[in-house]
Amino acid sequence: MQILVTGATGLLGNNVVRELLARGIRPRVLVRETSDLRPLEGLEVERFEGDIRDPQQVMAACQGMDAVVHAAGYVKIGWLNPEIYQAINVQGTQNVAEAVHQQGGRMIHVSTVNTLGVVAAGEIADEESNNRPIVPCPYVESKRLAEEKIFQLTEEGLDAVIVQPGYLLGPWDWKPSSGAMLLEVASRFTPLAPRGGMSLCDARDVAQGILAAIERGTCGRNYILAGHNMSYIDSWRLFAEITGSRQPWKRVGFLPIRLVGRINDLVTRITGKEPKLNSAATRLSSMFHYFSSERAQNELGYQVRAVESLVRDSWEWFCEYGYT
Repeated sequence: MQILVTGATGLLGNNVVRELLARGIRPRVLVRETSDLRPLEGLEVERFEGDIRDPQQVMAACQGMDAVVHAAGYVKIGWLNPEIYQAINVQGTQNVAEAVHQQGGRMIHVSTVNTLGVVAAGEIADEESNNRPIVPCPYVESKRLAEEKIFQLTEEGLDAVIVQPGYLLGPWDWKPSSGAMLLEVASRFTPLAPRGGMSLCDARDVAQGILAAIERGTCGRNYILAGHNMSYIDSWRLFAEITGSRQPWKRVGFLPIRLVGRINDLVTRITGKEPKLNSAATRLSSMFHYFSSERAQNELGYQVRAVESLVRDSWEWFCEYGYT
């Protein structure tokens, strides 16, 4: 089988590439001219230089492919530069989808659980949930629009499946991306944790789920690939235990974190530079992103490893590669 992977230098895309190689499949990878190629060093892949924002380059990259795993995207929580999210997450996805459609292959579109509604504390959402609208920041809205594009094209004959991962940890997080939270807890004592929670999963498990979706996923269907539903304070305490750092004391109050977000939004207006703790990030961190992967477990055979194992493996990888 001929498979193209976009976003192959990112945490999830790189794990997809390595899982394909472990199964004896040499993938093609679409990388930008400016990409950091360290994640691909020593890997027997076919490199194709291009940008998902260029439809001609995307069409050329998809030539002859049986399937495309579209893991590329612009991930940043904030309010600035919505045009970047539109160009990469929406138009870029449409370019890939149209190219795959023309080639007659299968597309696995990597979205996020953030496109789904969140639930109240103690409840768990699934693929049909839309109980509380999530924060409509450019990242969330662009990923939601990208999903709509995919669903529209499946009605026109595109063979596509959408996967929606939870909060990813795992080895091969070169940038680092979501592993930055683990590194932050390990390197600096933070006494107050966010109020909300996340569904913590391993990029290796999600990569296996994606390959299962190529083989067994139902066209036009979305699958949550999440994991362990944990409050931020419980996950941070686990991070601290595994990394040998100090554990947070308690959850931050609702009003203080909301105030921090609004103050930092004001800083953004003055300086043009957006702090990480902007109001989009603080509002998201106060929500409970708890999800069920039952559909993926039943239809794709998706499995989730023990939370202590996935956190420890992530931490050991960071230590081995000099991030600590």
